[in-house]
Amino acid sequence: MNENERLIAGRYRLGKLVGRGGMAEVFEGYDTRLGRTVAIKLLKSDLANDASFEAKFRQEAQASARMAHPTIVRVYDAGEEETIDENGSTKKTPFIVMEFVKGRLLRELIHDDEIEVSRSIKFVNGILTALEVSHRAGVVHRDIKPANVMIGDGDSIKVMDFGIARAVSDNSATQAATGGIIGTAQYFSPEQARGDAVDGRTDLYSTGVILYELLAGRPPFQGESAVSVAYQHVSEVAELPSKYNPQISSELDAVVMRAMAKDRDQRFQNAEEFREHLNAAVAGTKAAAALVPTTGSNVGSGDATELISRPRPIDTSPTSLLEGFETLPNEKVTTATNSTSKIGSGVIWGLGTGVAVILIGLLFWVMNLGGGGSPINPDTGIQVQSVEGSLYEDAFNTLTAQDLLVLRVYEKSESVPEGVVIRQEPAAGTSVLSKTPVTVYVSSGATEVTVPNVIGRTEADAVLQIEAQGLVVGTISVVGSATVPEGTVVASDPVTNQQLPVGSVVNLVLSDGTVSVPDVRNLDVLEARSILTAPAIGFTVSVEILDEASCTGRPGTVVLQQSIAPGDARQLQNIILYVECVGAVTPSPTPTPTVTGSPTPTPTATP
Repeated sequence: MNENERLIAGRYRLGKLVGRGGMAEVFEGYDTRLGRTVAIKLLKSDLANDASFEAKFRQEAQASARMAHPTIVRVYDAGEEETIDENGSTKKTPFIVMEFVKGRLLRELIHDDEIEVSRSIKFVNGILTALEVSHRAGVVHRDIKPANVMIGDGDSIKVMDFGIARAVSDNSATQAATGGIIGTAQYFSPEQARGDAVDGRTDLYSTGVILYELLAGRPPFQGESAVSVAYQHVSEVAELPSKYNPQISSELDAVVMRAMAKDRDQRFQNAEEFREHLNAAVAGTKAAAALVPTTGSNVGSGDATELISRPRPIDTSPTSLLEGFETLPNEKVTTATNSTSKIGSGVIWGLGTGVAVILIGLLFWVMNLGGGGSPINPDTGIQVQSVEGSLYEDAFNTLTAQDLLVLRVYEKSESVPEGVVIRQEPAAGTSVLSKTPVTVYVSSGATEVTVPNVIGRTEADAVLQIEAQGLVVGTISVVGSATVPEGTVVASDPVTNQQLPVGSVVNLVLSDGTVSVPDVRNLDVLEARSILTAPAIGFTVSVEILDEASCTGRPGTVVLQQSIAPGDARQLQNIILYVECVGAVTPSPTPTPTVTGSPTPTPTATP
């Protein structure tokens, strides 16, 4: 059998090679059961050598399969394919069956084209949406990079390989080979480069690196080796993207540099926050100014003020602040002097001092953004804290601690979990007075639909019915069945008529058309018949005598043989139970009758 005829798991036909990476090869494939084109990723067989890999791999693949969203490449199936090599040894190859997406890798677009800013923002928005879904499902990607992002029709985004990096990184053989560092060095977070634990903010850092590369036309760090690049992620500060692309605004600079903060506590804390401020920066609002972390967060080349205006680096020392004041436009000072010739020089100094005080105050405010607490300004009031993405109870406590009133409004949401704040009014950062009402819109959960009754349906029909309800087919397993035809649904999980949020996963159990035949030899015929005709097996039973042609007795009552051997067999058959012949009697010879008297004369015919 050549490679193109190879079947994976007895179901997926391997087609042409469409991609190759450091840990796997990707083939176009065909699902012979559902009749659809799929992508099949074959991982390197040495990953399966670790005893814990298979369990972790399946666990992560199942977690990925539960994530149903247009921005995420669906995982349909996963497992390990066993083959025999030329030495007669068993070889295990882990495989993943995924949604087949037509398009190009973002890596290819970056390499071939100069991508305009608006298009770059659209790509990153799609990646952040995928991360929002995955992080809420408890899945950290760990290897966000352009090679794991597909660009489809209409510049649609599909992120792939969720959860797989974790299974690989927990494999001891891989760790030994990589020193515990998993991912691609160009897009490493500092914690990955150090071998520390990762979380969702790790994915956001890698997304920030992609955003940097899209905007600047080059990655933030370059080196002769992966180790060199990883070191820079840990210890070096990247140049602002606008240095390489003058179209980049200071607000976009601020977003990129916060996403790439060395300290994960100084980064965006979730994908929603990242996306919200990215779009605010693109819209030209000054909301992005509030993105700049506090001094010392190690986020960019220069301090916080540079990220907003970037006229030149500003030192916080008194001398440099005065120098900054002296660089204000001279014509404004001259005009003031000419128009106030009778005003003493002390007034001019007072004016200059006032401007300097404003500058110092502005600098102090910028450098303390992102810190804890709720600053109260006697002129502007209380700055409303952000509670979006928080549980309502936490949001209530946060806002009431600011001496604000809380109004709760429930709202349906397909993406935000029940009980979590969707948005707030007034928005975070708005200055309000004490006792101002803040309306928080809380998710009442997604629209619920009913699990359809697919019992007795073929697999293809069941999939169509489930997807028509807005649900997603998860795992498909097979079991033996006494009566349900092969390929027909035996059960669903969750069960029929259960209410589920739109987008929930429904797992199917199919019949493989077989039944497990027990060993009934040496049992009483009546007992054996009862077992074999029970609903769990559903056979019909016939009883025959061994060597029946020579038997002149009656059939025995103990089963000696059975026509269908114990083990899995095709359902709905007739099984013959063989018994011995008992009570056989050997017939006595027939006695020859005794003849007495004269023999009877033989009659003759008269002519």
